[in-house]
Amino acid sequence: MTSTLLVLLAGLWAGTQNALAGGGSFVTLPALIVAGMSPLAANVTSTVALFPGQAASGVAARKLVTGAASLPFWALFLISLVGGAAGGVLLLHTPSKLFEHLVPWLVLFATLVFTWGSFFRKPGKTAVHIGPIRTSVAQFVIATYGGYFGGGIGFLMMAALTMAGVQTRNAAAIKNVLAGVMNASAVFLFLRSPELHWNFALIMGLGAMVGGVFGAWALQKINERSLRLMVVCIGLALTVGLFLRPL
Repeated sequence: MTSTLLVLLAGLWAGTQNALAGGGSFVTLPALIVAGMSPLAANVTSTVALFPGQAASGVAARKLVTGAASLPFWALFLISLVGGAAGGVLLLHTPSKLFEHLVPWLVLFATLVFTWGSFFRKPGKTAVHIGPIRTSVAQFVIATYGGYFGGGIGFLMMAALTMAGVQTRNAAAIKNVLAGVMNASAVFLFLRSPELHWNFALIMGLGAMVGGVFGAWALQKINERSLRLMVVCIGLALTVGLFLRPL
């Protein structure tokens, strides 16, 4: 009963956090490991469990979705789908130790880029800093990483999208939809994996759906500057936690 409640609450928290800024898997992964799973099983189960919440928050915030850096949204959709599938295949055939070491640096980099773009960029300069080619490459790399491990993809996408000239609120909505797209590819591959624990995936997924809808609602109501500050604070806290955690 204690494990069930822990997993449910972790799903609720992660779904809300994913909708607002990202990083929800770093709530679900420790919870599933505490519940008795291996890191690999926790990674697979977390990806499947969080997918319904990502889909729900993406649908709820669909009115804010746009293209980026002159790329139409359908192009970002296809890039995320292919990249997510590539990452899922990599996860099923290779160990994740290398990515575990890279995650803190990736999240730190994304948080710093987002902070610079939100608070220190000179207003007189153009909002677009990367063009369609670099935006496509960045999204494919993020999608591949997302299908493989997933931690911090929200921050990486927020950083890439804001550097491509997308407003913070719209970037958060696009990030929610694309996170669901790239994870859909991985989830399809994971459904037959013996590492998937269906009981915990269903419980955590229920919490993530509720949290995702709540987070999408809050995304449309929260003040723009407050949203930026929240993203930066969560990113810094997540970065510190990742560097301090035992590997």
